Amino acid sequence: MNHSPSDDSTVPLSATPLASRKIFVSLDTTARSRGSDKVALQVESLLSSQPELAATLVRNGSRGMFWLEPLLEINTPKGRVAYGPVKAEDVNDIINLQCFEDVIDHPLCLGLTEELPWFKSQQRLTFARVGIIDPIDVDDYISHGGFTGLNNALAKTAQQIVDEVKESGLRGRGGAAFPTGIKWQTVLSEPEQQKYIVCNADEGDSGTFADRMLMEGDPLVLIEGMIIAGLSVGADQGYIYLRSEYPQAHDILNKAISNAKSAGYLGDNICGTEHNFHLEVRLGAGAYICGEETSLLESLEGKRGLVRAKPPLPAIEGLFGQPTVVNNVISLASVPYILSHGGDSYRDFGMGRSRGTLPIQLAGNIAQGGLVELAFGITLNELLQQYGNGCKSKRAMRSVQVGGPLGAYLPAEQWDTALDYEEFSSIGAVLGHGGIVAFDDTVDMAAQARFAMEFCEVESCGKCTPCRIGAVRGVEVIDKIINDKNDEQQRQDSVDLLHDLCDTMEFGSLCAMGGMTPFPVRSALKYFPDDFLPQPSTKKAQ
Repeated sequence: MNHSPSDDSTVPLSATPLASRKIFVSLDTTARSRGSDKVALQVESLLSSQPELAATLVRNGSRGMFWLEPLLEINTPKGRVAYGPVKAEDVNDIINLQCFEDVIDHPLCLGLTEELPWFKSQQRLTFARVGIIDPIDVDDYISHGGFTGLNNALAKTAQQIVDEVKESGLRGRGGAAFPTGIKWQTVLSEPEQQKYIVCNADEGDSGTFADRMLMEGDPLVLIEGMIIAGLSVGADQGYIYLRSEYPQAHDILNKAISNAKSAGYLGDNICGTEHNFHLEVRLGAGAYICGEETSLLESLEGKRGLVRAKPPLPAIEGLFGQPTVVNNVISLASVPYILSHGGDSYRDFGMGRSRGTLPIQLAGNIAQGGLVELAFGITLNELLQQYGNGCKSKRAMRSVQVGGPLGAYLPAEQWDTALDYEEFSSIGAVLGHGGIVAFDDTVDMAAQARFAMEFCEVESCGKCTPCRIGAVRGVEVIDKIINDKNDEQQRQDSVDLLHDLCDTMEFGSLCAMGGMTPFPVRSALKYFPDDFLPQPSTKKAQ
């Protein structure tokens, strides 16, 4: 979809049909927080006062270049031209008849959007339409390749669909990285009965926003993926479990579901076939633990979100005791590409056992925060420098946390690690949901380790002792370590106790909530030991 600038610099004003005169302003939550609604209102006001412009305002998703939001794009014969970051008072100066024909000379003009180096170098498979289409317009979705995967799936048997997903090498993008095709095969192999498709949209990791971005920018691809999943295992009912902190996504999802149903893609006899698939959005209360699949299922059933012991696996006894596919948003949204282009096409991206692409979210103290979709294999350092452009504070970057609040803190010597599930596991880290949070050299890593334990203390469901009690004791022990009243032996005893406590939590907890809390704590102790000294030998920058 990349457009190249034309050699002809003189384009007559009549070149652009009036119907294609479109102005795009993002409705993404991050874009709105940066003022995109004010920009959109000013665009509407201008178009109303100048009917000769004859343009249409489209509220699209975000391209993921959050440091450039609010981003305003204008359709031209050469492609979409980007302006940003735009304020409401800039609108009247940008929009005129000439802007619909060419790249105009304006201080905020960035050129053709898809030729911007940050964007052009990506490999957008799952996010191919995000930031391009009207999120809830079914016709717009179809015109950009939507529902091709579903149409192909309808011509296959359930086993053939599952085999295609197996062939792709797709693994769960929620963090566990379990092979999606194997999970689907397990549900398919269960005797014919009521089965469910559940989308885990409880995106609670710090520094992550890929699920939200996709649900706000291209919800129909998630819907299509869930329908295909239903066809593959014989399920006719799906649920999207969404955290209540995403009201914008909630509204867009419901509108997209309604439009898809009206167009015949949801409900009874979808696409004129004998297949049925019904879909609902259910809101959770925002408990972090409900990102764990069994706790999510408990909450979806109307119970308190407590972790279930496994076995039985949800694929065998899941929602309401029935076989259930539980997949993350990005996992399900990757399926339409696989069914459209073939499992081998998706498998061609990536490295080792990590196939396809991963939406990487750059957050924290980062100059160019946003979402990047790339094939597995790029190094962390390349991401931080080429795409993140270093720290926003312009200070030296000291530490990076990957995989959410329970991911390890990685020092600079580990930043050449390739983004790959096994590569990260080999250094005691997790890739998780692809969230990356950067810290500059002013960060207190002892405070970050304490935060990890405190986070677990607050968010634990309380079902198992290692997590419920261990996190409380962990906060207390870290406080003892950094207490300047303790002598060296007392401090060392506390450090040893903290390591023992981490072992108990890792190997004794029912789920990853308690099992992964030791990751950030141990990494902070190992790589940033001076921060745990009462009076650090090397003073941190002020």
